[in-house]
Amino acid sequence: MSVLAIIPARSGSKEILQKNIKLLSGKPLIAWTIEAAKRAKSIDKLIVSTDSDIIAKTAKQYGAEVPFLRPSELSQDESTTVDTILHALEQLPNYDWLLLLQPTSPLRTASDIDSFLNFCQNHKFNSTASICKVNKHPYWMYTRNDFFELQPFVKERIETTRRQDLPSTYSLNGALYLVKVDWFLKHKSFINEETKGYLMSPEKSVDIDNIEDWNWAEYLINQKK
Repeated sequence: MSVLAIIPARSGSKEILQKNIKLLSGKPLIAWTIEAAKRAKSIDKLIVSTDSDIIAKTAKQYGAEVPFLRPSELSQDESTTVDTILHALEQLPNYDWLLLLQPTSPLRTASDIDSFLNFCQNHKFNSTASICKVNKHPYWMYTRNDFFELQPFVKERIETTRRQDLPSTYSLNGALYLVKVDWFLKHKSFINEETKGYLMSPEKSVDIDNIEDWNWAEYLINQKK
């Protein structure tokens, strides 16, 4: 069962300028994902989908293929990852599985990738996404209206002040998504009620969206060194 891995990396980034090629602990951010994917044993083809010549050049330097440049209409703020993947599949048909690797998750390893694919394929799941346990439980979250009144985010909930009494809750960590290609083309989505969750540790689940995330990722990488 052939696996196509795609790293989406457009040039526009507002929170961190040129984020995908900015140096994180000495290497471009995208290089961390490329190197992990290259070491993984379960990937048949690894490509980067980008609209940027600079990102494409960087990706090739670290061993990824860039068989095409993404059209500008698929690289806008409102462009979706699904549209990007559909475009890539048009260029590269005849794969059984699609693995999405976002470059903003630099701490996922080759071992994580292989274990994730084995988990999905051995159980014959159509769609699997990586998750991590939430740090702040949604039972303790509130919305606030125009009169500054707090309303529970979860309306029907267990009334308790003890964390150990609360049901376990998880969030997508953005590191790994795997779908059967036929399933993806049918649903045009990575996630629905069929999707199964693959648990990862919090330190592997850093998803870089802002400078605080960046600094935390760099700290964790440097601690390992």
